[in-house]
Amino acid sequence: MPNTESAARAKPLVLDVDGTLLRTDLLFESFWAGLAKDPIGVIRATAAHLGDRARLKQELAQIADLRLDLMPVNAAVLEAAESAKAEGREVILASASDQDQVAQLAEHYGLSERYYASDGQTNLKGQAKAAALTRDFGPRGFDYAGNAAVDMQVWEHADTALVVGKVAVATTLPEGGHEVIRLPGGWTARKLLKALRPHQWVKNVLLLLPLIASHRFDLETLIPILLGIVAFSGAASSIYIINDLLDLEADRLHPTKNRRPFASGDVPIPVGMLAFVGLLALSLGIAAALNWGFFGVIVLYTLTSLAYSLKLKRMRWVDITTLASLYTIRVVAGAAAGQVDVSIFMLIFIFPVFIALGCVKRLTELTLAQGDERLPGRGYGRADRGDLLNVAGIGVFGALVIFFLYSVSDQGRVLYPDTWLMWLAMIPMAWWLIRMVMLGWYGKQDYDPIVFALKDKLGLGILMIILSLMFWAAGLWGHWFGG
Repeated sequence: MPNTESAARAKPLVLDVDGTLLRTDLLFESFWAGLAKDPIGVIRATAAHLGDRARLKQELAQIADLRLDLMPVNAAVLEAAESAKAEGREVILASASDQDQVAQLAEHYGLSERYYASDGQTNLKGQAKAAALTRDFGPRGFDYAGNAAVDMQVWEHADTALVVGKVAVATTLPEGGHEVIRLPGGWTARKLLKALRPHQWVKNVLLLLPLIASHRFDLETLIPILLGIVAFSGAASSIYIINDLLDLEADRLHPTKNRRPFASGDVPIPVGMLAFVGLLALSLGIAAALNWGFFGVIVLYTLTSLAYSLKLKRMRWVDITTLASLYTIRVVAGAAAGQVDVSIFMLIFIFPVFIALGCVKRLTELTLAQGDERLPGRGYGRADRGDLLNVAGIGVFGALVIFFLYSVSDQGRVLYPDTWLMWLAMIPMAWWLIRMVMLGWYGKQDYDPIVFALKDKLGLGILMIILSLMFWAAGLWGHWFGG
């Protein structure tokens, strides 16, 4: 009489890849990695083969050349695979992903040399996968791990069903006599919110600068600017998503960024893509409702940010100039939203400030880097720290000179009659700027200097001193409090 337990153990364990063994999808991984490497090639391949998934996967896999060893893995599924191997069972990958990628994964994790995958002609998904497995192992001749409703077509032909995450249709499997093993998987809205980087929204207080500089402290000006901040926050978050999707490999090589939701697999890439579309639509809708000038600024910011994510951030010095421009655009956006005239002196002043802070951002990254090689996805290495410090110093000096020239200009004298107080404000201003540069040099601040500045208590105190002196020079304290 046959040993049924031995027969059960002899059954191979078949693993789906996307969303099952891996906490990501190789088609979308290939698309975004390819877009960062060869955007024209990816767009052409997608347009030509969008209706032919097998061919599209093959084309994108050749363009992307993924680091499959860096892909986030479902620990519970990998543990089940290791347990099956320890029992002497064959562990086989069966995936709709391209065959070259699946073969590499099988080799990397020490799984069976036999695998099932899309080959450029057949998209091995659903019924096609079920037919291939049933042909080779027979009905109920294998156990299968999957994570999606389409896997139901395979589970129906398997013996034991390993269900990753919450799959509603899988609740009917016990009725068909299948043993069901539940494994953790899926994503949460909280993780998606983290991907939007809400802590970065504080940078959009820069939209208030034109209101403060022009002394337009009225609700008619403030409310549109606050709506503009909401629109800019949506646009910025949409770009953060795109930036993270283009930077998946670089983030996985980073000591802290490897925990970001898309890099770690906590949030599926398609969810991020839908969130991008929704946030951008919300942002443009608010912008159009405010005025077309602000709408144009939002479009300019979005296009510049996309160019930065796709190419410019990998170009030495160009990336810092672009970062400074993106910060400056926020100030222009505040003026457009509130329909406030922005001084050319203000724009000329803040640009070198943001150049200095852009250098601080790179200095911080290089100081905290664990090796001397170039930063992943960037054009800088440890050897560039001295040059970055010099450029930051030039930015600080240039900002102070421009501030002085503004204080003695006709416009400056009208808005700030007590010029000597403007000169006095330059002392804490220089202190704040130099302190920010040195904190970056020693790696003692956040990777984003603007976010750090808005959480830094001493720095905020210095900024309040500067602002108070400028209000005093403008005569606002006396106007407000009757002094």
